Amino acid sequence: MAKFVTIGERLSTTAPSVNKAFTERDPEPILKRAKQQLDAGAVYLDVNIGPAENDGEDLMKWAVKLLQENFDNVPLSLDTSNKKAIEAGISVYNRSKGKPIVNSADAAGRIENIDLAAANDAIVIALCNGEGIAKDNDERMMYCQMLLERGMEHGMDASDLWFDPLFLVVKGMQDKQMEVLEAIKMFSDMGLNSTGGLSNNSNGMPKNIRPIMDSALVAMAMMQGLTSAIVNPNDLRLMETIKSCDVFKGNTLYADSYLEL
Repeated sequence: MAKFVTIGERLSTTAPSVNKAFTERDPEPILKRAKQQLDAGAVYLDVNIGPAENDGEDLMKWAVKLLQENFDNVPLSLDTSNKKAIEAGISVYNRSKGKPIVNSADAAGRIENIDLAAANDAIVIALCNGEGIAKDNDERMMYCQMLLERGMEHGMDASDLWFDPLFLVVKGMQDKQMEVLEAIKMFSDMGLNSTGGLSNNSNGMPKNIRPIMDSALVAMAMMQGLTSAIVNPNDLRLMETIKSCDVFKGNTLYADSYLEL
């Protein structure tokens, strides 16, 4: 992977307005949020429809068609615990701008999402945890190896598994932050891609502090080898930091206009 891949997180049912728009099949709020993220530089959009137990298949198809038809086949991350909904979304997905991402698999109850991704030639976010958060990097790497082997047994390329160390909230878990960064370095040393919900680190912090913490962490993580993150692209400080780190890492050729790319 060359330039850092940003996955926009702002199409999630955790936002009441998005949840209402998905439920009512109201395209305007969805398209508005999608455009904001793409204009800000998002590469992928995460489409989080929640559990969607009743109408997940139809809803995911609707969302995928809506977004790709309006935004030139923008690549999407399909985010739901409803496996049939992910498969339904993939069935109508246009791959011209990138493979779909299955968000996500783990080494416990969601390990079969590795198989789903393999069967559909998709990327999968592979969470390095089991029933709970890994207690240390030995455990993280054990799960990483388990998920990697599962994917390759089903014919996946290693590059299509994006390993997530799980970013942890600083408030209460400050002593675990360097371990997460070390895990990213371990993935990178193995030649593996990595991603994760970066803003988890700043949960519970005041709004004025969150962009500072997120920007600091993404810079540190990118220099350890992080290749992607699920982020809020509307955070200008964060996006400028990512673009600057891409210059330092040689992923982008420097020009005075690099922030406009």
